[in-house]
Amino acid sequence: MGAVTTSLAEHASSIFADLGYSVSRTDSELRAERKWRVVHVTCSEPSQIPTEGQHRCFVTEMETATTTYRRVSMAEPEYDWAVIGVADDGEYDVLRPSS
Repeated sequence: MGAVTTSLAEHASSIFADLGYSVSRTDSELRAERKWRVVHVTCSEPSQIPTEGQHRCFVTEMETATTTYRRVSMAEPEYDWAVIGVADDGEYDVLRPSS
């Protein structure tokens, strides 16, 4: 599982860097910053959905993105969030709740 997590972290870092964010690692996730916005990026299927923060992104393999999206949606977090599903070839889809 470590190789998958590292691969997802690399993809997430690249995606956010391409969007103009500066990306750093914390103990358990990535931190993407741009202007006033800080996005906490989880690069694995979360065992529990975090309850705090302002902006969060969950990066998973493409096959589990819909499941992760449903789990986060059911938790009804009070922060802005999205799920990014990454395919083996590096392509990705972003799943966000509708505004």
